[in-house]
Amino acid sequence: MPTGIHHVTGITRRVQANVDFYAGFLGLRLVKRTGGFEDAEQLHLFYGDALGSPGSLVTFLVWEDGAPGRVGHGQVAEIALAVPPASIGAWLTRAMTARIPVEGPAREQGETVLRLKDPDGVIVKLVGVDLPAAAALPDPIAPTRLRGVTLLTEKPAETAAFVARFGYRPAAAEGAVQRLVSDRDAVDIRDATGFFPGIPGTGTLDHVAFRAPDDQALRAMRQALQDTDATTVHDRKYFLSLYVREPAGTLLEYATDAPGFTLDEPPETLGSTLFIPPGDAARAQELRVMLPQFALPGEERTPMRDLHFIHRFHRPENPDGSTIVLLHGTGGNETDLMPLARRIAPNATLLGVRGRSTEEGINRWFRRFDAVTYDQADIRAEAEAFAAFVDEAARAYGLDPAALVHLGYSNGANLLGAAMQLHPGLIRHAILLRGIQVLEQPPPLAPEALAGTRALLLGGARDPFARMAPALERALRAGGAAVQAQELAAGHELSAADLDAARAWLD
Repeated sequence: MPTGIHHVTGITRRVQANVDFYAGFLGLRLVKRTGGFEDAEQLHLFYGDALGSPGSLVTFLVWEDGAPGRVGHGQVAEIALAVPPASIGAWLTRAMTARIPVEGPAREQGETVLRLKDPDGVIVKLVGVDLPAAAALPDPIAPTRLRGVTLLTEKPAETAAFVARFGYRPAAAEGAVQRLVSDRDAVDIRDATGFFPGIPGTGTLDHVAFRAPDDQALRAMRQALQDTDATTVHDRKYFLSLYVREPAGTLLEYATDAPGFTLDEPPETLGSTLFIPPGDAARAQELRVMLPQFALPGEERTPMRDLHFIHRFHRPENPDGSTIVLLHGTGGNETDLMPLARRIAPNATLLGVRGRSTEEGINRWFRRFDAVTYDQADIRAEAEAFAAFVDEAARAYGLDPAALVHLGYSNGANLLGAAMQLHPGLIRHAILLRGIQVLEQPPPLAPEALAGTRALLLGGARDPFARMAPALERALRAGGAAVQAQELAAGHELSAADLDAARAWLD
């Protein structure tokens, strides 16, 4: 009966850097890419040996530009990967050449270890130990499988006793570390008494999963854990699993070996297709637009620049050369409007932008004092910052500012409307969905200030803010913009009529 680690899962904030490290530098194979089974708007990547064998898998949930976490007790702190013992010197040279943070070599538990940090700061140990791969990778010094993990705990004895349920037994202790071993790998229990607790987020390891030989064993474990917080059995398509927290709080998973990653892809093309969880099949097209894109080593890629606003590109399979800049509403993010924009213009490149202001933890484009009273200084400051972003994004990505179409909804439309008045000529083509006038003292515009600017204003007949929309229309017309305004049979929410009107206006 197999025991040991099935996989380890972390959280990354930059998908391309993550792929470059695990598939590029380390040489693991990307064996599966899928929308998350808990949240399909979250990309999940699986790396492993040539077939994604249990015991070789390192997986990452992608929280693109998400908040960083903090490593502390009640968490998995390190991943250890086995590499051929004679390759440690080559790996040290490879890490130094690639400018990857590295410490060592050192001796731990009688093994030679290099400590690396991935782009998120996750500690990855390369351990020189002869553990053959179940399905070898092309690179002769590539990691063969997982050697183990390190858990930080304030209750080392209780943590060790709980981990023993999954087929582990005590081995030699070294300082504050108690090692447990299975027939394949090791779990190091580090006494972190007095250390601060971990906080979930990017740059942390979310959980470690142990191997269950089959679904019968999984259900037996569920019965054995009935006095804990163990979850029901989840169908993750490629394996069945349950989750439980050990006494110190570290999240553990118990996962079956079968059916495995060749369930829906042949071995030759593993990891080449983005799959959507079956429960979200109706949203598949929307999700494929919203999930972050990346390139595998050797593939053509679009470099992402660090600009003043968090942003996301989506490039369609057959781009027509047009670009739509998307500004979300209150509480949204840079991907919210991508499904709508794809339906409006299927072959347009999409540039989603995230507002920089926040209100009780939700994203906005500028601060407000109440629902209809807005921070005028902040509007002007953010409009100026957005104008600078448009300029730097155009230079960074080779875009023609005059050809960009800007589409904003609600708070995003309000920022666009203000920016059009405060920075004439910045925005030449605008679709404002439920936009209103938020400037209390709009700048006087010369009659030709907005000449050559086109704007579509789509309001809702039942929108409680509709009374503030005509003032924006008048201001844009006074500046010489070609304005088309329509009142739709809708409220503040978007409707199918918005899609039809926007598509017709663009055509």
